Amino acid sequence: MRYTGVTARGILTPIFQQGDDLIGEIVKCLVNASEAEGFNLNNRDIVAVTEAVVGRTQGNYATCEQVAKAFSQTFESDEIGLVFPILSRNRFAILLKSFAMGAKRIFLQLSYPSDEVGNTFISIDDADEKGVNIFTDSFSEQEFRSIFGTNTKHTFTGVDYIEYYKSINENIEIVFSNDPKYILNFTNDVLVCDVHTRFRTQKILRSAGANVYRLDEIMNESIDGSGYNPLYGVLGSNKASEERLKLFPIETDKFVVDLQQAILAKTGKLMECMVYGDGGFKDPVGGIWELADPVISPSFTSGLIGTPNELKIKYVADEEFAHLSGEELSCALKQKIKLKSVSQPEQIFSDGTTPRRYSDLVGSLSDLVSGSGDRGTPVVLVQNYFSDYALS
Repeated sequence: MRYTGVTARGILTPIFQQGDDLIGEIVKCLVNASEAEGFNLNNRDIVAVTEAVVGRTQGNYATCEQVAKAFSQTFESDEIGLVFPILSRNRFAILLKSFAMGAKRIFLQLSYPSDEVGNTFISIDDADEKGVNIFTDSFSEQEFRSIFGTNTKHTFTGVDYIEYYKSINENIEIVFSNDPKYILNFTNDVLVCDVHTRFRTQKILRSAGANVYRLDEIMNESIDGSGYNPLYGVLGSNKASEERLKLFPIETDKFVVDLQQAILAKTGKLMECMVYGDGGFKDPVGGIWELADPVISPSFTSGLIGTPNELKIKYVADEEFAHLSGEELSCALKQKIKLKSVSQPEQIFSDGTTPRRYSDLVGSLSDLVSGSGDRGTPVVLVQNYFSDYALS
């Protein structure tokens, strides 16, 4: 008899540094936690590891000078436009510093009233009240200031990103437009800086005749001994120091399989393993969508492929078994769940269950459990994730 369903535990680990035996330490910490706190390790448990510690132990870093060199090698011109960056001291400021080092002049085009993931520096109501059409109107900084003034601080951080980004280098000029083609008034050489809409933005600019690249096309190979990422470049990178950034980890497909095998060898349990980054959730107060990484999970073992096949219990209980209650209702629901098709979910009874992928669901759960601050739990153990009510 089970009395709980899905559980997620943050696993305390040492502070990992470059060159550490990450897999060995994770296995040791899992076993120690299990023995000390009295819970079992099971087949089909999920072990999720944050991308940050994978990248750190790999030493996947690059300096501002190395990124600047990669940037300047990409463009022949020394006047470059950057389009649609997110507003972030951690994510984009260090990249902007690097790009400004690799060019004579930078034209930085910000979307408004917010960036792609919801960081806001003016309100949509303010734009409406001032008669601004956010879909068609474009502005220089002077024009933008004449309309909206200087009260352009981020809702949560209190940072004025217009002033902050300008302060990074005197060669940066900021303009405002939600039309990517507006940047072509200043330069034909453009770096697309948005995350999830980057391919569309690049297509629009390329159709307009621009020489255009994306963040995931910068640092695809090592520059003077730097780290690199063949798939994501500097997309998903984080500030490590004032002069260095950590790139999204590499060879994560191999890492998750190696971790799975190491856990199996130590415990005899075949668990699923994944690397996760930002979770895919939106803050209901500030309206910020947390996902600034290119994907929630770059790699996961085969048991995490696909989407859940679930029945909507409350719908079935109200629609098909409304005449039942108590133990009789419980038994009927359990039987219904046992009979559900593995290959073809019953659409009528799955209404309201959004078909999200296992990797996105578990990655988001793990990000919420581990947090982004000082919890010290970069590894998350998720148990009973593949269980359902019929197994209780």
